[in-house]
Amino acid sequence: MTTHPLDVSWLCGEYTEYGYSFIYIRDAPEQVITRLGGRWEDFTPGPFPGNPDQFPFPGDPIGIASIGEWSFIVESGSLGTREEDVLPSLSKGTRLVSQFALSIKGLDYFYWFEDGKIRFGFWAQEGYMMETPDELVDTMAEIDRLYPGLPYLYEGPAFLLAERLTGIALTRQLLADSTFCWGVVPEPPL
Repeated sequence: MTTHPLDVSWLCGEYTEYGYSFIYIRDAPEQVITRLGGRWEDFTPGPFPGNPDQFPFPGDPIGIASIGEWSFIVESGSLGTREEDVLPSLSKGTRLVSQFALSIKGLDYFYWFEDGKIRFGFWAQEGYMMETPDELVDTMAEIDRLYPGLPYLYEGPAFLLAERLTGIALTRQLLADSTFCWGVVPEPPL
């Protein structure tokens, strides 16, 4: 159990000025890319961007890495907010957790899907839109204790929620040590 707020200062600020989606899917990267309409053979290895100026912009390739039994996607578009089509489709038969942040506009989204159905979510500027599932009651109490005053999710709470749902403690070092593959998937229709 976490006893102090998570340090995500390495991500806050310059990275979140551009906006990002982090999507965790319990499935192999090849399968995830296929479900997104991409071709795995068109993806090429490369590191997580070491500085914010190298971070992808909307329309740039997405990055995907295998972390344990999970695929981890980083992208700068709105893929991680597509609760009506993309996220349910990606979560069929598995678990998906998505977090999106665009700090310069104060936008935060967080989703937990199981087998195509949303279990929990936070919508930008509206807050938590459903009752807290039993699995997250203790985590939400811990968030209330660690992050009083309802800070933005990207300042720590989203990372704690994602860690509890995936077992992945996302750190700068984990991203630097992970092998990402970068490529393009078709833009989902609006």
